[in-house]
Amino acid sequence: MSPGAPTRPPRRKRFGQHFLHDRQVIARILAAVDPRPGEHLVEIGPGHGALTRELLTMPGISLDALEIDRDLAATLRPAFDAVPGARLHEGDALRFDFGALSAARGGRLRIIGNLPYNISTPLLFHLAHAAAAISDVTVMLQREVVLRMAATPDSGDYGRLTIMLAPYFAIERLFDVGPGAFRPPPKVWSAVARLTCRREPLFTVSPGFAAIVAAAFNARRKTLRNALRSLMDEAAIASVGVDPQARPETLTPEQFNSLAQTLDRGRSAS
Repeated sequence: MSPGAPTRPPRRKRFGQHFLHDRQVIARILAAVDPRPGEHLVEIGPGHGALTRELLTMPGISLDALEIDRDLAATLRPAFDAVPGARLHEGDALRFDFGALSAARGGRLRIIGNLPYNISTPLLFHLAHAAAAISDVTVMLQREVVLRMAATPDSGDYGRLTIMLAPYFAIERLFDVGPGAFRPPPKVWSAVARLTCRREPLFTVSPGFAAIVAAAFNARRKTLRNALRSLMDEAAIASVGVDPQARPETLTPEQFNSLAQTLDRGRSAS
């Protein structure tokens, strides 16, 4: 470290921090995002600012960053203060109002970041709920999470995460990243994925959708007849053209939604 350089705050394990430092990986992420003038970027978890400082130099974009670690935020704040219009928000991305930020910025947001592994799934669900305010999401996650996100029916990685994200995002796995790209290196490989928000959901999501999907994959080795026993009977499953003897991983998201609609009608009638 050069004389006078700021001391980096210690890593806080509770935040699941692994700081990206590999310049080639950073360049590949920037190339994948390809920010253009007039776009509104939001970086989640800037950490030590390896990616952030590149984004701050790009002309014509607006940049907001969300950092939960107050010590890291303090070291990043001078860089943001030096760029008119750039904003650093100190707080939890799981509670952040992306819709309000989109309204304030005057356009849909492009999300970018190296997401903490310990909150990746709930954060993806939070982003899905704000999909109307978001254009796309380019994020680094644990590789096995990306494989589940982008899986197809009747594959080993296909499951609850795949199905819950499908109505809101088209998902593409871009490239893998080894542990050595981070400090400290994680014990697993990572991958970068692009989630493109649909202008309209793939289908109108039924209120019972989450309950049906959760029940099915809590017992994914069982047939639907047995996995959904507490929610609906065999006749109700068959009524939407789904085989009660099928296993959950063979159904499309649309078929799960059809089952949820049947569940909702049954609840309304009771």
